[in-house]
Amino acid sequence: MKLAVTLILCFFGLTPCIAQDNYDADLIPATLRNRANAVIRNEETYVNMLAPNNVQYTVKQAITILNKNGEDNARLVLFYDKNTTIKNVTGEIYNEVGKLMGKFNESAFKDESAVHDFSLFEDNRIKHYLPNLNVYPYTIVYNYTIRFKQNLIIPNWTPKPANDVSVEKSSYTFVCKPTDQFRIKAQNINNKAEEQVNDKQKSLVWKVSNLTSQKDEPFSPDKESYQPSIKIAPEQFTYYNYKGAYTNWQELGKWYYENLLKGRNVLPAATVETIKALVKDIPTDKEKAKKIYECLQTKTRYISVQIGIGGFQPFAAAEVDRLGYGDCKALVNYMQSLLAVVGIESYYCVVQAGSEKKSLDPTYASMNQGNHIILCMPLKGDTTWLECTSQKIPFGFLSDFTDDRYVLACTPEGGKLLRTPKLTVQNNLQVRQADLTLTDQGNITGTVKTVFSGSQYDNHEHIIGKPLLEQEKMLKEAYAIDNINFDKIDYIQKKNIEPELIETLALNIKNYGALNNDKIFLPLNPFNVQRTIPEVKNRMMPVYINRGYTDVDTIIYLLPDYFNGAIEPYEKVINCEYGSYVATAKLEGKKLSYTRKFILNDGTFKAESYAVYSKFIADVNSADHQKLILNLKK
Repeated sequence: MKLAVTLILCFFGLTPCIAQDNYDADLIPATLRNRANAVIRNEETYVNMLAPNNVQYTVKQAITILNKNGEDNARLVLFYDKNTTIKNVTGEIYNEVGKLMGKFNESAFKDESAVHDFSLFEDNRIKHYLPNLNVYPYTIVYNYTIRFKQNLIIPNWTPKPANDVSVEKSSYTFVCKPTDQFRIKAQNINNKAEEQVNDKQKSLVWKVSNLTSQKDEPFSPDKESYQPSIKIAPEQFTYYNYKGAYTNWQELGKWYYENLLKGRNVLPAATVETIKALVKDIPTDKEKAKKIYECLQTKTRYISVQIGIGGFQPFAAAEVDRLGYGDCKALVNYMQSLLAVVGIESYYCVVQAGSEKKSLDPTYASMNQGNHIILCMPLKGDTTWLECTSQKIPFGFLSDFTDDRYVLACTPEGGKLLRTPKLTVQNNLQVRQADLTLTDQGNITGTVKTVFSGSQYDNHEHIIGKPLLEQEKMLKEAYAIDNINFDKIDYIQKKNIEPELIETLALNIKNYGALNNDKIFLPLNPFNVQRTIPEVKNRMMPVYINRGYTDVDTIIYLLPDYFNGAIEPYEKVINCEYGSYVATAKLEGKKLSYTRKFILNDGTFKAESYAVYSKFIADVNSADHQKLILNLKK
């Protein structure tokens, strides 16, 4: 995790005034120890914007690690490059009673490349340190200063980094010239900043104290929605050799295009001719783009570099063309350049990627939002999005990594906030058809065909191309049934804009139906039993279902010749605000038909409704364990 650390300062002075603190763990109030794995004892962050190209970020943090589960909170990771300088790092370690056990400095940190084995990023490095201790509690104190040669990004202040961390006291000081203009985004902080201004500088100080740890509650929203934070964006800025100003996304996107993207699309003449020849007989722009995209996937490979590491400017298209690899910035710029060769317009888009949906903030433009780049083609009436870092993903499919969120499109006309397509409850579909034969010994043989689409395609496509033994191992984990064996495994991938993965299995399951006194106890639903979720008493957080989905199962059992008797038709219906469930079973001759449809809705729900959700899932789980008793002829 990234640590926010602080330095105790004389207000309005540039020289720190560090008092001796008592780090005896017994002094931590019981309310702060409750549920906590670590406690921030004292944290002060001091940001001095001396000039647009000279920002001093000085931090000190004292954090007590209460147990092994809190160990990662003792880790410090610092990124640096030729434009970001770590000026000094020191630290101290105290034992349980607050006795100084040792000191360390920068030489104790490991120093390594942020991106190994790729020459484009050889200047991007990290220093990191984690004490090697196994006696708890202990307290570690970090002091360091970093100089940034830019003020486009002022580090955010997040005094409470995780639910299992409590905070005794923490403050954030921002100092600048009295004429400097900047925008502030304060979230979940009740106290206003203490502001002082004189003829030389302006200072703002935010403080928090006694922030208790919180128990992790399942299906909670993103912590940024409820944890305190401060974000600052100067209106006039310098980004290394570039200058600019912005107050909104339109202005920021225009600056981004004019200064970081424009002119980076020049390709070698040979590549230009190759692309033109590649699509010369293709009639539509969309089909041309698909052909070029498939060429990109064949020719290039992706290296993972988060935005900000390596800067915001993509490497020139000609360089990627020569090397055959790049990060998301480089590959999107390269694809955009290839499309431009044949006159296809596209937008370079900044997105906050991740399976948990998170949008850029429409109300607050800043450069330290977003961690990934994707491409948008505004084809007439058919806007198409491209993920340029995967050699496997189908053309036009974004996946759950970037779906349903605001992104910044950087264009010559300025920035545009666009929203990526949503993978809906109906899109995220799993449809299964099974034809099974049940023997009088309770064994099952048959075939199972499952079609995955939307986010459910995402969840399963990684199995494609794996060795057969590895596929079998993965399937036994997915179909967690005793004695299951696979006689045949086959996958077909339909790489459409709405892709599908078709899984066909021939299988056998010994002793699936339990025998007892000429009766078989047959579980109706072998393949898709809904797991229960934890109960939560006195829930505090809203309930957030990140992504909904639909499962449809149809299973036909051919019953044994010795089956005797009738079966009462079975039906179970469950409905609530979280979704719906319908399961049926009926007998037609020797064929027993079982159907199941489960829908889970996405969205944000009131905290008090979690009991409804928990009961809904528990009822579905119970219904999924339904068994029928089959009588056999004696």
